[in-house]
Amino acid sequence: MLRTENRELRTQYMASVLDIRRRIRSVVNTRQITKAMKTVSAAKLRRAQEGALAARPYSQMLTNVLKSLVARADIYDPITGEPRHPLLAERPEKTILLIVVTGDKGLAGAFNTNILKIVSKFIESKPDQNIDVECIGRKGRDFMRRRYPMAPERAPSGDGAMGGDARLSGEETVPRAGRVQIVGEHVGVLGKVEHGFASQLAAQVVERFSRCEIDGVYILYNEFKSVMAQRLIVEQLLPIKEIGVVDVRMAEEAEEEERKRRVEAAKSAGVGLRPPDTSALDAAAAKIAVSPVDYIYEQPAEQLFREILPKYIGIQIFHALLESVAAEHAARMTAMDSATNNASDMIDSLTLVMNRARQAKITKEIIEIVSGAAAL
Repeated sequence: MLRTENRELRTQYMASVLDIRRRIRSVVNTRQITKAMKTVSAAKLRRAQEGALAARPYSQMLTNVLKSLVARADIYDPITGEPRHPLLAERPEKTILLIVVTGDKGLAGAFNTNILKIVSKFIESKPDQNIDVECIGRKGRDFMRRRYPMAPERAPSGDGAMGGDARLSGEETVPRAGRVQIVGEHVGVLGKVEHGFASQLAAQVVERFSRCEIDGVYILYNEFKSVMAQRLIVEQLLPIKEIGVVDVRMAEEAEEEERKRRVEAAKSAGVGLRPPDTSALDAAAAKIAVSPVDYIYEQPAEQLFREILPKYIGIQIFHALLESVAAEHAARMTAMDSATNNASDMIDSLTLVMNRARQAKITKEIIEIVSGAAAL
């Protein structure tokens, strides 16, 4: 009977050690995956930063050309003081459009969760307004679908109607599905951000605002300046109050602990912590707006201003999409770095437990041998 009990104890110890070894192998494999995902995210982050930097000269030049036209064109009626362009008209907000930019994928820490929290806060801060929501990204689309209805004229049938060609519609004769309703969904457009998509979306937004179907347009996204400088903001796009000035209505900074994790992940991945210095380029572009030279335009200055101003909205949306993509890659890189470190800590802990189990097994066998020898 004693031999049977010893055999059972030996089998139990052996099974315990084997289970721990199996778990260690599993964690090692997981660590390899998270480390590879961190490397991929770091590479994508560099490309996203380069893309945002490459789009900056066009944005800066367009902004300064508009500033130059403002100084040379009569954009306000000299008698009534009312703006001559519909995108400058301010009116009481009865219906507003909120463009929510999230990611299509997870494994990015609290990136999408923090954005959706700001969405809820913004909706709660507008209790007296009707809110139309334009969802960009699968995570935001799924979140809003669970809480708010689709506009009646846009009820989709499967994922086939959720691509980048979703149309905004706001016919006044159609009753609303609720105070907050979804009017557009765009999934899969953030893998490769294209200016054409931003321009198309901006044209639809401008058309609705010009027809007075909506009284204000806001975009909610993760602003990315560098790995260290990121924040969640709600920016008002329409009506335009001052060209070249970002009208931030809500903002939320990252916590200090999160910033430290970002810095550690960037250092280990070889990603620069600060953005490139473009002060010389910005100064050169800014000279257009303040230059005393009287430019001769082929078309009247008022006509140019009227045609270029909608493009200004498009470049703002395009810039927001680029920054959101860069911020998502940075968040995923940080999350995968934390997962890799946690896996290493878990491997060390499991190795210690396995060694203790092996030591206990050896000690037990020595005690059995000594006890058997003493019994003889």
